[in-house]
Amino acid sequence: MSSVKAWFPTFIYEAPVTRTGVAALNRTLLGECQKLRERDLAGHKWSAKNYPEGYTSYGSWNRLHQTHSTFTDLRRHLDRHVRNFARHLEVDLPPGRLEMTDCWVNVMPRYAVHTLHLHPVATISGTYYVKTPRGSSRIRFEDPRLSRFMAAPPKRAGCRAENQAQITYDVTAGQVLLWESWLRHEVRPSTIAADRVSISFNYNWF
Repeated sequence: MSSVKAWFPTFIYEAPVTRTGVAALNRTLLGECQKLRERDLAGHKWSAKNYPEGYTSYGSWNRLHQTHSTFTDLRRHLDRHVRNFARHLEVDLPPGRLEMTDCWVNVMPRYAVHTLHLHPVATISGTYYVKTPRGSSRIRFEDPRLSRFMAAPPKRAGCRAENQAQITYDVTAGQVLLWESWLRHEVRPSTIAADRVSISFNYNWF
């Protein structure tokens, strides 16, 4: 009897960051993000070169969980989700070994694009969505085996999601997405006038 099994799966975790108080949390976070965007001259200079049309504090304020209490509160919520994801991955680490190392703001106005990338020197990466107006760009993940497909034929139209070379997620305020940091991802160009606001982060164990 023949059988087909799935091996070496790629996991993406999605969940509401908390069951209650999301609206208040996001109002506070949005206010902090707006203040950073107004005052962060170094961040704007970095963004002009590396994140055209958009703003990110990645090149200036990238440890916000250590400097701003609002982001520290967010980190406490995220810690629980990272622990849940780590349990699913069955990583052999003692409790509390995975710690947030980086945390930064992204503001994506019209025409901004976040090109394909991964997060080196990290273990688990993720994004928390603060503001996602209707029509906000989705996040796209790429099959990590893509460079090894060689002579593989194209897939049928409408094939099962697990057989596709890429997968996209809708973005929703209050939701957190987590993935292993080697997984390449991107955000396509924004086509709406309103800002899409998110907070990205890395966790590491060494």
